[in-house]
Amino acid sequence: MARLLIILIPLIFLVTYGPGWWVRRTMEKYSQPADRYGGTGGELARHLLNQRGLHDVSVEVAEAQGDHYDPEARAVRLSEGNYHGRSLTAVTVAAHEVGHAIQHAEGYAPLRLRGELVRWAASGQRLGAFLMLAIPVITIITRHPAPGAMFLLAGLLSMGLAAIVHLVTLPTELDASFGRAMPILRDGGYLHDTDYGHAERILKAAAYTYVAQSLMSLLNIWAWLRFLRR
Repeated sequence: MARLLIILIPLIFLVTYGPGWWVRRTMEKYSQPADRYGGTGGELARHLLNQRGLHDVSVEVAEAQGDHYDPEARAVRLSEGNYHGRSLTAVTVAAHEVGHAIQHAEGYAPLRLRGELVRWAASGQRLGAFLMLAIPVITIITRHPAPGAMFLLAGLLSMGLAAIVHLVTLPTELDASFGRAMPILRDGGYLHDTDYGHAERILKAAAYTYVAQSLMSLLNIWAWLRFLRR
């Protein structure tokens, strides 16, 4: 059993943290040189949106979250480095997020599904967090230990829903990267000829960002289940 754990624990951490490390490394690698292009990521995003008549979609600096498209606010939000940056990462990530805005404008069904799932998951996570706080208090007041099923439900609601949402977003992310952003960049000749292969790696990393987050959520669930078994 001990030998099995020695093998499994590093493997679990590799599978869980490996994708996130690869995504960060890829983005950082192509953030240099910082002045590779004449325009910034924010300027390219604005140009691409205007070109497609999406003048009502704003381009903003992301305050808290990383690069993302907000369908409710109709806003492409880029991290400060990608908004102001002129690197290959900055312009490629900008094209990816514009891809989501195009999906929204075209009524792309998987994007609508993701929006619904995010709203349901947010409610479930709030309920799960409330249960985690309430169960110990109820136990103290009633002097009766809460059943393990309640703790399991709280953990699954607060962490499991996030994992599910991140996983089901993968088709939407891949479409934004390779069904929208890459054709836009190629057809418009926005990148240097030698950069398209590197841009594909960046777009793959952008698409798999949510998979990395999902694996982290699954690790949290695993830790929570181990806690309940004690």
